[in-house]
Amino acid sequence: MSFSDPDKWVELYGDYLYRFAMSRLSDPGASEDAVQETFLAAIKGIDNYDSKKVDFKYWLRGILRNKTVDYIRKRVREMPAGELSDYDEEQNSLQKFAGIPHRDVESFKFSPQTQYDKKEFWQIFNKCLLGLKSPMKEIYILKEVESEKSEDICKEFNISSNNLWVIVHRSRSALKKCLNSSWMNQ
Repeated sequence: MSFSDPDKWVELYGDYLYRFAMSRLSDPGASEDAVQETFLAAIKGIDNYDSKKVDFKYWLRGILRNKTVDYIRKRVREMPAGELSDYDEEQNSLQKFAGIPHRDVESFKFSPQTQYDKKEFWQIFNKCLLGLKSPMKEIYILKEVESEKSEDICKEFNISSNNLWVIVHRSRSALKKCLNSSWMNQ
């Protein structure tokens, strides 16, 4: 069995885990570290692995997912406070009542539903996702890709639920704009 020999883990799962980490961290060094930490955690916790519940590859990915989330949280905690504060300034739940106009979100110039299964779509999507600024990218990934609870994200990033909504909304808008321009330029 693939999980019984830790010497083969890097060969069997290293590339897969590295790609997974890179898609979330966009940092080769941090991705390598996260994969190494995953293998170490797996060696320590191999007694907890139950092959009847989950394939070994996905068990490793689950460990790596936690390592990448920890890395993102650490990176955001170490971020200067001023870098998050500009998100608070612009959006407030009282804005619409104060008469501040809402900017319309750009419509898609192509049908994402019909392109969803194409490899090219996902390459462009990943390029656009990696183009989001921190912490927007990290928050978007946690909320939309990893399906983390809003309360947990707010606590980890020390932001309000309204601020979370704004960041996710801006991320979606930026992704839509990038997808439109990148897809149309193909």
